[in-house]
Amino acid sequence: MKVLVNGISFHVELYGQGFPFVLLHGFTGNSTTWFPFNEEWGAHSQLIMPDIIGHGKTAITMDADRYEMKAAARDLNEILNQLKVEQVDLLGYSMGGRLALTFAILFPERVRKLILESSSPGLLTEAERVQRRLSDEKLAQFIEEHGVELFVNDWEEIPLFATLKRLPADVREKIREQRLLNSAEGLANSLRGMGTGSQPSWWGAPLKQLACEVLLITGEQDSKFCDIARNMIKELKKGKWVIVPDCGHAIHVEESKKFGTIVSDFVSDICLK
Repeated sequence: MKVLVNGISFHVELYGQGFPFVLLHGFTGNSTTWFPFNEEWGAHSQLIMPDIIGHGKTAITMDADRYEMKAAARDLNEILNQLKVEQVDLLGYSMGGRLALTFAILFPERVRKLILESSSPGLLTEAERVQRRLSDEKLAQFIEEHGVELFVNDWEEIPLFATLKRLPADVREKIREQRLLNSAEGLANSLRGMGTGSQPSWWGAPLKQLACEVLLITGEQDSKFCDIARNMIKELKKGKWVIVPDCGHAIHVEESKKFGTIVSDFVSDICLK
């Protein structure tokens, strides 16, 4: 379905029945990221799967301000208003996790439970953020100059996704085909507005003040995000952390069965083991 928010048409997929459960994909992804979980999660939740601005079938705008992280969270809030949804469980992967955390901090009354897969509260220091903004701008310009396909060729080779090479060829090709559906303008503006260097840092007081239950999920072989989760869990009031063995960054793809069960257990109030 289409949801019009402040002049932008957002594509939103709905599935299942139950307590509302918003699912936010990562950079270069779209709502189809979550389709393999429709039957399992849709049995206990109403799944709400938007294409985040800059991605998928959501309309592209050249208004750079609309890609900023807080603006994206406000747009999500308005989507929920239009769907007449008051409170949700919320899951975000990587970039989508940073948006999920931002939403939970800005609109805490709307989030019952929060799940962050391979995600972070941003960068701690301004020096780190400046450096990251420079690298994201360089990458954004590459996408605009050379197009999505050449960018995806390089993106598939970064160390963060090394463990994806163990997946069957048809699975990897499906991921690639989905990534190629994005536009150069959308991805470039997403990097500029929602990149880790552009978003606020939520370390410290914002994390400590989160009142909802929070589940962190990381892959054992994703050392960077395991380190981030180790530091995050110290600051969360109601935090749990699950490490998935022999797995990298994209847990929902690499260990989909385990991931699906972990998520279902958390939102269904089944004690995690």
